[in-house]
Amino acid sequence: MPRVSLVDEQSAPSLAALAQRIRDQRGGKLLELYQVLLHSPKIADAWLGFFTVLRQQCELDARWRELAILHVAVLNDARYEFEQHVPFALAAGVTQAQIDALTDWRSADCHGVVERAVLGYTEAMTRSIRVPDEVFEEVRRYFPSAQIVELTATIGGYNLVSRFLEALRIGHG
Repeated sequence: MPRVSLVDEQSAPSLAALAQRIRDQRGGKLLELYQVLLHSPKIADAWLGFFTVLRQQCELDARWRELAILHVAVLNDARYEFEQHVPFALAAGVTQAQIDALTDWRSADCHGVVERAVLGYTEAMTRSIRVPDEVFEEVRRYFPSAQIVELTATIGGYNLVSRFLEALRIGHG
């Protein structure tokens, strides 16, 4: 159970429109994450807007986005986040072997040079915050500036997600 209660929008009619927008933009579901976020409707609304842009309105290929999100989840031990994104990653072309190798990606042979650039950048941003020049140059080699900004925002955003989920124990059963 999460550390704070799940909001039942049926008992709070003022949240019905926002809850419906969340469902509309998230495949008809109101996940536990959003049921917690609804305690603060302004945060829930801003969160929905930001993550909708990251996931649905950016130029960055879904494959790179989802690979980065999964790696953030692995690095932060955010199981719920990981489980929610595996289907998206598979649909975007990330292979099960690549997913399985995320914990030891450096020694795995299933990741190509672009995957390795994304994984290295994700790891540096998540673990060290400051990205070494050589790691950034690998990303710059494969992505134009707009997509670097989108990848960076995705990694930063999903670090927020995993920290929020883990602090409030969302998805822990």
